[in-house]
Amino acid sequence: MSTNASQPEVFDMEIEPTRIPRTLLIACLVSVGVHVLALGVLGVIKFAQNINSVASVSTVVDNEGDDSFQPRFDSTVSDQIGTEGDVANFSASQEASSVLTKDTQAEIERSVDSSVVVSVSAPTTDELPRPSKTDVLASVATSGTTEHAGGVNGAIDRLSWEIANSLREKKTLVVWVFDVSPSLSGRRAQIADRVENVYKQLTQLNVGADKALRSAVAVFGEKCTIVTDKPLDDAEDLVKTVRKIKSESSGTENTFAAVNLVANKFKSQSDRDHRVMMIVVTDEAGSDPVNLEQAIVTCRKYQIRCYCVGDSAPFGRETVESQFEMENGETVIGVMQKGPESFYPELVRLGFWGTHSYDLDDMSSGFGPYALTRLCSETNGLYFIADNGRGQHQFDAAVMRNYSPDYRPIPTLENDLRHNKAKSSLVQACAALVSETQRRKVLSIAMPRLDFKADNDTVLRQELTEAQKPIADLDLSLDSLLRLLEQGEKDRAKIKEARWKASYDLAMGRTLALRVRAFGYNTMLAEMKANPKKFETAGNNQWRLVPANDITSGATTKKMASKAKEYLSHVIDDHPRTPWELLAKRELGVPLGWEWKESHYDANPPMAAGNQKAAGPKIIETIDPVTKKKVKKQVNNEPPQRRDI
Repeated sequence: MSTNASQPEVFDMEIEPTRIPRTLLIACLVSVGVHVLALGVLGVIKFAQNINSVASVSTVVDNEGDDSFQPRFDSTVSDQIGTEGDVANFSASQEASSVLTKDTQAEIERSVDSSVVVSVSAPTTDELPRPSKTDVLASVATSGTTEHAGGVNGAIDRLSWEIANSLREKKTLVVWVFDVSPSLSGRRAQIADRVENVYKQLTQLNVGADKALRSAVAVFGEKCTIVTDKPLDDAEDLVKTVRKIKSESSGTENTFAAVNLVANKFKSQSDRDHRVMMIVVTDEAGSDPVNLEQAIVTCRKYQIRCYCVGDSAPFGRETVESQFEMENGETVIGVMQKGPESFYPELVRLGFWGTHSYDLDDMSSGFGPYALTRLCSETNGLYFIADNGRGQHQFDAAVMRNYSPDYRPIPTLENDLRHNKAKSSLVQACAALVSETQRRKVLSIAMPRLDFKADNDTVLRQELTEAQKPIADLDLSLDSLLRLLEQGEKDRAKIKEARWKASYDLAMGRTLALRVRAFGYNTMLAEMKANPKKFETAGNNQWRLVPANDITSGATTKKMASKAKEYLSHVIDDHPRTPWELLAKRELGVPLGWEWKESHYDANPPMAAGNQKAAGPKIIETIDPVTKKKVKKQVNNEPPQRRDI
């Protein structure tokens, strides 16, 4: 038997992995494709319906004229002091502008067939509160917060808008802080009359209902007093309290100490649901600028907005003087600190030769005092100018807006000065001028002596010698002032701000012009003293020096005169309708040279008639320093005395 017949035959096989049949795979792919296509068609149909629904809603709302929608802005107050004008990010108003200017309705109409209309009723919603102006500007860098409201009544009306805006968002406590200076008594009465009407209007608008608006009153002079320990709900009580305020004539107004005290007193009234607004009513700048920074820190910490109803600061000056009748009937020359309008002194104050300048003493700058305006700026408030129309010269607020003082943080201002020699030399020159004026008075000479008696040469020489003495000192002071300003000429072109440009050019032009006048004047007197002129007309006995176009005091003086005219012309051409232009034109209105004119004077003038009766004594009321009671006092009819009021 064969062995192969009993053993099974074995084959080598290669086993392949399990595979999905090709027909089944194709069927699955077709099914998935059909379902995806179906879902896509359904999605497009639904999307078109939704867009038409939105389009219908937008159209209905637009037709109804519902303008209640307003953008919301972040008004959170940061701890950093300063408006920080140099920002790299878009401001809140710019962001809002980029969104609100998009024509959403037009885009929808382009993407949807206009034949498809779905009628959907506009949803009914509560009116959104309109953000206040200060909220909108809270995160936007501004160059200042002075507003010309049209006098006291206009300022109070404008404040009512601010109060109404605040009440739409939160319950509001308005704290009125009144200066008790005698010069402010009329304004307090005017405000009391206006406030009563304003509060009635707020109630009618229903923004002051349910005790949402409350008020408090404080007064300040040398000291601050909280008149209403608890807030008032009734407008009549507020008006009565204001009318009872008595004037004090200490001559000191510690404004910022008062702001700090009031802020700490009512800080508990400022929280998530309540706001505190502080309104300072004054006509001066405040005697305690040293307390400004602390007042800003306190108000910002408790989110208290500060507003002010006050006067405009005089242009380039700290104080002004004017005749004033006190409440007791006494007439005084009131000295009031109303400025300055900027942190650094920027105006070189020199006398005008050959023309008057009395109309410039109280010329308005168009801005509030620096410290009070900065307080308002740092706390998102406003400074309202209440003395519109003061002085003979008025300047367009729209033009002056380009010349606003710099309210950025003081370290920023100091850094600018360090990096621009023109600015720093101007500030140093202004400070040096003030110091020199207080020490020797020569820089404040309004006009030198122009008439010289010449009965004989000896008399003439004596008068010329006496006239030369103060002018020689003046020329030395002007030379020192000019050298200081010239140190900044190389950086003049780097100045970007219109205010600084105008101030520097005016300072250079006026200093050069006055030096030309002074040097030429001294030269003319020296030449006359060395070689006295002969009179051409018989009987004349006096020489008079008058301004002339020709400059005869040398080539150096002529070159200086040309440079002065160049700087002053820059001011006139580059800064029209501003105080700088006015001063430059006033300076150039008188020729820079001199010439002699002969004349006659009467050596024995007739005596003035002495038939005028002297006015009798005047009776005034005053406070007895011992009894502290009012007493009547007789005062002689003498010239008014200077007094801080």
